[in-house]
Amino acid sequence: MTLEPFGARLRRAMDERGPLCVGIDPHASLLAEWDLNDDVAGLERFSRTAVEATADRVALLKPQSAFFERFGSRGIAVLEKTVQEARAAGALVVMDAKRGDIGSTMAAYAESFLHKDAPLFSDALTVSPYLGYGSLSPAVAAARESGAGLFVLALTSNPEGGEVQHAVRADGRDVGATMLAHLAAENVGEEPLGSFGAVVGATLGDLSTYDLDINGPLLAPGVGAQGATPADLPRVFGSAVRNVVPNVSRGVLRHGPDLVALRDAVDRFAREVRAAVDAA
Repeated sequence: MTLEPFGARLRRAMDERGPLCVGIDPHASLLAEWDLNDDVAGLERFSRTAVEATADRVALLKPQSAFFERFGSRGIAVLEKTVQEARAAGALVVMDAKRGDIGSTMAAYAESFLHKDAPLFSDALTVSPYLGYGSLSPAVAAARESGAGLFVLALTSNPEGGEVQHAVRADGRDVGATMLAHLAAENVGEEPLGSFGAVVGATLGDLSTYDLDINGPLLAPGVGAQGATPADLPRVFGSAVRNVVPNVSRGVLRHGPDLVALRDAVDRFAREVRAAVDAA
């Protein structure tokens, strides 16, 4: 059975819970901060606690696949449980795997994360378009078929990204703007929100030269430990701010393993984001 489109489910979650995404990034330093061993048992305890503290109160949870993959098959098993438990608790899950390839390989990645019967099925998947946007066609098709979504890397917050994303094409438009245009085309006519979003860094400052009104969600890393604040969102995203889902990872997770402290941090960020968006 095909799910309701991701964009519609996300819009409802953002309206009801507030537009916040919490990343689940169990890297070694965070495990140590929680007094957990850097092993599978520590990984499982960290992930389960993060889900328990956040999944009933945020729109999106975003597990970073690499931090689970580093433990091999047992880490992947923890990732499967994390996704399933988060979705069961009411959060939408975006798998942060940044997959990108061509042909049958891209189709296999799509089947891994976007097929409704896959063990790692997620509500959305981060993907890289830098083998050409058309290389994502299998993932686009799989997402449409299952009611899932994609978040496409467009204007990322890492300083190295500019050498690709700001490169100017023969038509005078840079690569980042080209990706935004492709996504706007995917979302034409979708209501209340398209399912094909962009990753756009909240730390990038003035983006007024870009058309961010793609009728789809904008996943915005950089709030919290990377320096951006909820109050920055209207200035960075302009008229598209109501479709922004700011991502916070360390800014929330550093308050663990105490459940109350984690929940308080989530609620504080959610209030600040909602206030900034409502004031825009």
